[in-house]
Amino acid sequence: MEDLTLGIGSRVAHPEFGKGVVVQVYNDNYEITFLDYGTKTIARAFDNLTTLDFRGSETDLLSFEKVEGVFRKLLLSITDIQAPIHLAEKWKGGHLILQPGMEDLQEKTIPIDTFFHKIVMVRDRLRVMEQKINASKGLNDEEKVELQQYITRIYGSLTTFNILFDDKADHFVGERGK
Repeated sequence: MEDLTLGIGSRVAHPEFGKGVVVQVYNDNYEITFLDYGTKTIARAFDNLTTLDFRGSETDLLSFEKVEGVFRKLLLSITDIQAPIHLAEKWKGGHLILQPGMEDLQEKTIPIDTFFHKIVMVRDRLRVMEQKINASKGLNDEEKVELQQYITRIYGSLTTFNILFDDKADHFVGERGK
């Protein structure tokens, strides 16, 4: 193997795995995706790797996947676009039954999916409100902090509904959790 650092996008040939493309560069290894063998980690010191098309740069150490992840995180943090939130598998197809304390009244049954969607909408609207408070030019820092504390308390009041979420990262977090 030549004494140079292959950059992401370099095409190579491996004696066992065939032709591939470098998708990630580490200090000691390359991650290379091969057509028939998927992604493999190959030592940079491996002598039998042949360069077919060199794309090089010592600073080209980010994969397209990582860049996409950074952009996705950034967009979610500065816009009101929200990543999809999923209902925990155990609740799918279930119903929420509200049983009144008075015997002469009928119970109310609501699909949990519908109830979950409404809870997620409340959370998303609270997040938008937080963004608007932070961006407000008409509020001083003390007023912003006071309003943020109210929102944090609202999140705390909603922690009961965390059992509905598939991913713990989506849970409501109140003052004690921060």
